[in-house]
Amino acid sequence: MARVSTYLHFVRETEPAFTFYRSVFGTEFNGPLHRFSEMPSAPGQPPLPEADRNLVMHVELPILGGHVLMGTDAPQSMGFKLNAGNNVSINLEPDTRADADRLFAALADGGTVQMPLQEMFWGDYFGSLTDRFGVLWMVNCAAKV
Repeated sequence: MARVSTYLHFVRETEPAFTFYRSVFGTEFNGPLHRFSEMPSAPGQPPLPEADRNLVMHVELPILGGHVLMGTDAPQSMGFKLNAGNNVSINLEPDTRADADRLFAALADGGTVQMPLQEMFWGDYFGSLTDRFGVLWMVNCAAKV
């Protein structure tokens, strides 16, 4: 079955970020959090530093409407040079304004609101924010209630 998902890369914050998102959406991970310690060592590659072994290699969390949020830590020891911030935006389209308000408030906790939820010229209820982990979110609700 085909699906669309969003993959987020973090600098050593995947587990707290996904624990937070799980509490916001009230869903459970699709399977366990996979750790870099589970990865077989590649021939000719140096061993993974002990400090990186418990980092999250892969996690999946269903959020709304069948969309799956995936994430990983991006350790520098593996050559990652992450520029987190404005490179990913996730658009949520809840069925009700009550859900829009709840999700927006929960995601904004500890974050920064760019545009509060409000009626927009295209007829929807829309707002945008950056959560406390630097991830950009848009909430767009077409419902009038």
